[in-house]
Amino acid sequence: MSKIKLLFKIGYAYHKAAFDPIIEYLMNDEKYDVWFSLDQEKKRYFIFDLPYRAKIIQEWQKLGYRFTSETKGFDIVITGDTLERSKDYGKTLLVFVNHGTGIKNILYRKLARVPHDRYQIFVEGPHRVESLLNSPSLGKNEVHLVGLPKLDFYFQGRYRDKAAILQRWGLDPNKPTILFAPTYKPTCLYQIKDDIFEQTRDYNLIVKLHPYSWMGKYAPHKQHRIYERRVKKYDHAVLLPFEEYNIVPYYAAADVVLSEASSTVFDFLALEKFGIVFNLPCDRLRHSDGQPLLEIDNREFLKGAFIHIDSGKQIREAVERCLKPTPAMIEAANSYRQRLFFQLDGKATERLVKKMEELYQEGGHENDPEEA
Repeated sequence: MSKIKLLFKIGYAYHKAAFDPIIEYLMNDEKYDVWFSLDQEKKRYFIFDLPYRAKIIQEWQKLGYRFTSETKGFDIVITGDTLERSKDYGKTLLVFVNHGTGIKNILYRKLARVPHDRYQIFVEGPHRVESLLNSPSLGKNEVHLVGLPKLDFYFQGRYRDKAAILQRWGLDPNKPTILFAPTYKPTCLYQIKDDIFEQTRDYNLIVKLHPYSWMGKYAPHKQHRIYERRVKKYDHAVLLPFEEYNIVPYYAAADVVLSEASSTVFDFLALEKFGIVFNLPCDRLRHSDGQPLLEIDNREFLKGAFIHIDSGKQIREAVERCLKPTPAMIEAANSYRQRLFFQLDGKATERLVKKMEELYQEGGHENDPEEA
């Protein structure tokens, strides 16, 4: 019996964090012939966007990952983003696993650009099912509720040794840890570039910038340079390097997250921890075509559960409130969690693969480039 030839179309190295549990699961299943593609990563030098090959790819190859530039001949393609030219992949089952959940509307915008494609979209919770089914961008795509595979390793206890994670970066395991994970746009990293260090002196601080903040293409290089300069002055803080692509271990190490519109705020809720949302002027945040940057106004997102702030001067007090959440915060968080997530049990990957195999066996769900 021939194997199922499957391609992980990763796009950018950091997308792989969303796939890791699925990759491990399928590479251990003998009926799959697993391949990888990573061809979108570029860094900007002056005005030129040059291909960039992350050093970690060599480590992945040592683990048995096989990379290819081929597009045709795959029975299944798993991607964390829409494909620019799906017809290049032929008739195949297109599986979409969003590389970053959250409140940005980029998923809906990208689906709208490929109305003739058919993706099997696997989502994390009831809210995403409802928003996709009610979106004019859905088109031919189908939606399946399985949970969030990205967090499976966390719920399986893979990152249980918090002390080891912190000691790797010279941080004190006996102190609470703050994870600052701003996105690149819209961002608060400029507003609180000094306060984030000063206001967290009594804690560990881990700064995890969005990969785009390092690459110079979608965000200027000054985003990472600001933090490279400042972190040197603070013993309690570490700036994770660009190569540290996977944020999930740092979810496990952190007690509080601080962001504005990053998927980290969304994900952190699933872990029964609390966070801080830096409010943005969402009514003024628009794409060039006038559409909102965010699906949900971040000033309202998780309100009552997470602490909202308008200034970096409020960070210390907000951290203290997150470390000692009130009954009302806990109740609100539980309500949001039921709405946004499905079965946080470390088995989302199993549910995804089971449904994917059903779709593959049934046929008729493939993306057919002839229809485009």
